[in-house]
Amino acid sequence: MLEALTGTGLAASAGLNAYIPLLTMGVLARYTDLLDLPDGWRWLSNGWVMAILAVLLLVEIIADKVPVVDHINDMLQTVVRPTAGGLAFGAGAGSETVMVSDPGDTKQWIPVVAGVAIAFGVHGVKSLSRGVINASTAGVGAPVASTAEDVTSVTMSLVAIVLPVLVLVFLVAMVLFVPWMLRRRRARKRERQAARAAGFRV
Repeated sequence: MLEALTGTGLAASAGLNAYIPLLTMGVLARYTDLLDLPDGWRWLSNGWVMAILAVLLLVEIIADKVPVVDHINDMLQTVVRPTAGGLAFGAGAGSETVMVSDPGDTKQWIPVVAGVAIAFGVHGVKSLSRGVINASTAGVGAPVASTAEDVTSVTMSLVAIVLPVLVLVFLVAMVLFVPWMLRRRRARKRERQAARAAGFRV
């Protein structure tokens, strides 16, 4: 159960930012005793791999905070984030952590597929909500929303490894957030339609 929550939290984190959970696992595995990656995933703690992830993370952080560019970035990340989610779930679910001393031996493709699905779902919610935020704030809210997403991704990655039970809190928050975001999106659509109709009448 805890292994699944760890994998779920890391995959959800990848849905917000592809590189944060992978880099977090690499750093913790290399420099702390909080995480011990399984043999097939030790490459995440390789110095060169972490350096590449750090550069990609920097590019992602900057691109995601610029209106219009963030939309293009989200389209490109439609493949990257789910892929990262699959890797994060696969590595995280098989790792020894402070809460899991003997991770279960599951078929490798099952956690990877689960991670891809979770990250894709979170990525979809992020992309839709960013469109609503940009439209309602004329793009001013993009850097604020992006910073909040980055902080959430870092927090979720650490929580998933150190205290995976709290991942349930994030999942509940996501379930509550999605209906609100969809209602807000429909409201914005009605406002635009009303504005166009008013313009035609004038």
